[in-house]
Amino acid sequence: MSLIRLTRCLLPMLAACALLVIPAGAQAQITDLNTAINKAGRERMLSQRMAKAYLQIGLQVDVPRSRRVLEQSMALFDRQLVELKNFAPTGEIRDTCLQLEARWLAYKDALIGKPPSREGAATVLRLSDDVLALADQATRLLEKHAGSTAGHLVNLSGRQRMLSQRMAKLYHAQSWQVAEPDLAGKLNTARKEFTAALRELNAASSNTDNLRRELQLVEQQWLFFRDALDQREESTAKRSLNVATTSERILESMEVVVGLYESL
Repeated sequence: MSLIRLTRCLLPMLAACALLVIPAGAQAQITDLNTAINKAGRERMLSQRMAKAYLQIGLQVDVPRSRRVLEQSMALFDRQLVELKNFAPTGEIRDTCLQLEARWLAYKDALIGKPPSREGAATVLRLSDDVLALADQATRLLEKHAGSTAGHLVNLSGRQRMLSQRMAKLYHAQSWQVAEPDLAGKLNTARKEFTAALRELNAASSNTDNLRRELQLVEQQWLFFRDALDQREESTAKRSLNVATTSERILESMEVVVGLYESL
């Protein structure tokens, strides 16, 4: 069976189970640098995931589920930001968290202030990238402060979560014809970055047998996700639903991988 046919057979099942994945560790307070790197990295992911959900609502893609994803992602972002501010081990990291908080307030208002629209989507895209940049800065500062191989791998694998959601976000923005420059180029860049980072993760000398198995599952999910991004034969609505679903599944797989690196 071809990959395309296999994907089409599996997508209905994936759609039925693709819900927001909140690992147990996301509910606990931050107690060490690896956890802080993970949660700051998850804020990066959520910045893109919320924009993805906003666009899905605008495109009428599985609206009830997309609304739950948006609401739960916003709540998780809020909770983790408080934890990161409280944990911040340096003044520079705390200042970055405070800047992130200020930008988050503007982003939150754009997400829920009005019903989704193409005009609103342009603002959401811009603010999602502003929040992404500050969350990425906080994550990098935490990795630098940790100064460990494990910290680097938590950051790198955590960034894969963000890229999965960013690719879906950019795909939906193209589908909705949002006025944003070079969406195709940005999507292509994200794909290349994901592939390169996955190669680096697979080559990590500290990988355990469990990590190698989970990374193989990510490779499989990446094939399904790429197939969804490249599909041409289905209707626009079906293509958007496939991207929404497969982006959730690869996110779920990457959450497992990040958690394993966090525990090294």
